[in-house]
Amino acid sequence: MGKVTVIKIGGSTLGNHDTTLDDIVTLQRQGQPIVVIHGGGKLITDWLTKMGIPSRFVRGERVTDQPSLEVVTAVLAGLVNKDIVSAVNSRGGRAVGLSGVDGALIEGKVGDPEKGYVGVVNKVNAGIINTLMTAGFVPVIAPVGLNTNHRENGIPATLNFNADIIAGDIAAALNTEKLIFLTDVAGVLDNNKQLIPLLSAGEAKALVDAGTASGGMIPKIQACLRALTAAESTCIVDGRQSHALIQAVENRYPGTIIRK
Repeated sequence: MGKVTVIKIGGSTLGNHDTTLDDIVTLQRQGQPIVVIHGGGKLITDWLTKMGIPSRFVRGERVTDQPSLEVVTAVLAGLVNKDIVSAVNSRGGRAVGLSGVDGALIEGKVGDPEKGYVGVVNKVNAGIINTLMTAGFVPVIAPVGLNTNHRENGIPATLNFNADIIAGDIAAALNTEKLIFLTDVAGVLDNNKQLIPLLSAGEAKALVDAGTASGGMIPKIQACLRALTAAESTCIVDGRQSHALIQAVENRYPGTIIRK
C-alpha cells in the first residue's frame, strides 16, 4: 500500500454537479489509498431547526448540548455518512462508512465546557482504517467519537468532534503524504480577500493569531499544522471547482498550500 491521502469534505461542497465523488472513485481505481473524513454542519443545522433546537457557535465550532448531540450523531453517522458511501459505491467504488466510535478509532474527552459535548482528541487508534484500506476499501469517517470519561456523572458515551480537527489528527496518525481540505471558498485569503497560494506553517499560524483567518478557517489551518508533523504537504482548496480533488492529488493545487 502506498502513501495515504486524507481528504476532508464538507457537505457544502457536495452539490448536484460536484465531481468529488467521481474523483474519489477514479483515485481508488488508480490504486491511491484514500481516507475520507466528512462534516455535515448545514444538514445538522437544518435538522436542529426542524426539531426546534437552537444552533450556537463559539469560535467557529458548534456548541453541542445533550439534545444537539443526539441529532449530531444521527445526522453525521447516519444520513451524511451513508449518503456519501452509497454515492461512492453506486459509481463503482468500494467504500465503507464508519464513525470515530467504530473500532475505538477516536478517543477523546470534553474540551472547552463552553462548547458542551465537543471532544478533543486523546488518541487515534488507526488499526481499523489500515485494515479497510488493505482490503481495498475507502474508509469514510463521521466525526463522532468515544468519550473516555463517559462513566462519570452520566456524561454521554459519545462526543461531537470538529471534522477538520479530526482530519488533522488522523492524517498525523497515518503518516499521511497529503491532507486535502475541500471547502466552499477559494482557500486562505489575505486582508484584501485575495487568495494566498502558499504559506509556511509559521505564516499560517500568524494569520490565525492576527485574526486574518477566522471562523471555520481556524480549525482547518490548525488541522493542517497538526498534519504537518507527518505529512509532506497540506492544502485547502475550493471543492466546487471541477475535479479539484484530482488536481490537488496531482500537485496542481487550486487553492492554498501549507507546508513546513
